[in-house]
Formats: sequence, C-alpha cells, structure tokens
Amino acid sequence: MKEYKVTLPLTKEELAKYEIGDILYLTGYIYTARDAAHKRFEQLTKEGKPLPIDLNGQIIFYAGPCPTKPGRTMGSIAPTTSMRMDGFVKMTFEHGLVAMIGKGDRADYVADLCKEYGGAYLLSIGGASAMISNQVKTCEVVAYEDLGTESVKKLYVEDLRVIVGIDTKGQVFQKREIEKYRKL
Repeated sequence: MKEYKVTLPLTKEELAKYEIGDILYLTGYIYTARDAAHKRFEQLTKEGKPLPIDLNGQIIFYAGPCPTKPGRTMGSIAPTTSMRMDGFVKMTFEHGLVAMIGKGDRADYVADLCKEYGGAYLLSIGGASAMISNQVKTCEVVAYEDLGTESVKKLYVEDLRVIVGIDTKGQVFQKREIEKYRKL
C-alpha cells in the first residue's frame, strides 16, 4: 500500500500505476452523480444524444451533497452505496469516464469492466461527510438542477482521500483483504 498526491484530470496511463489498497489524495475537478442522473444519462445515450457533461477523462463521485449552509462552499457530502450504479458503469466508461468514487462492494462484472476499459473504482469513507466537505473548495451545479441535492455538480477538491478499491487490472481490494484475514 502506497500513498500518492494526484492532480486531476487523471489519465488512464497514470491510473494504471495505482494498485488496490493504494491511498490517493485527489486535487482537481470531479463530478457528482447518483441514481437519477445516471438514469438520465442512460436515456440520452439510448436516444443518441450527448450527455450534459463531457465524461472523457473524468471521475464521478457517487454523492448527493446536503444543501449548503451560509458561509460554506457546500453542505455535508459522503459517498452513497455504489452498487446502485453498477448497471451504468459500462455506459459511463464508454463515454470516457476513468474512475468512480463511492462506498461498498460492486457486482463482480464491475471489476471486469474496470479491466476492460482501464478504469478504477475508488473508495471513500461513509459517515465522514463533514470532513469530506472540507476538501471541497468550489461547487457548481452543471446539470439537472431540478434533481436538487442529486443534481450533477462540478466540484474542485483538494486532497480528497480515496482508496483504490478496484484497479485497472480488475483486482478487488475487499476480496484480497477478506482472503488475507481468512488465513489468520
């Protein structure tokens, strides 16, 4: 396990050097999108229409921040359960996405898709919403404002701490760790 400071955007070539368990401190722009936004992305894709944001080389954080309090950049923000977006992973990778940030396990096929597309799944910490919001320096709604907290937002983050949960080789952090402790 190694630690890296990473300046975004992240290329697939750079992403390939990180392995499961590595800790990344991300600085740069990422997007938020949850279930409702992904369903709209899927509908646009089926209709052959462009997405409201260019996902090429980008990272999506599966999160819907709370409303912003006065004097703050944004409200509390933490990852949502990622498996709800499993059915959209292939589509977002086909649009050029390089990584997703969330929490929890993924379907087995997500690891296969990470390997096939050279993408990664990054783990954030659930329940640390106030801490994570301190890493967000700017927040702008860029699509689907009608979805409220689930609108698509463009965030500028500084040193957002994530763990590589599935790497570009399709290795899964949780599986490795479970096996390691079974041997004890």
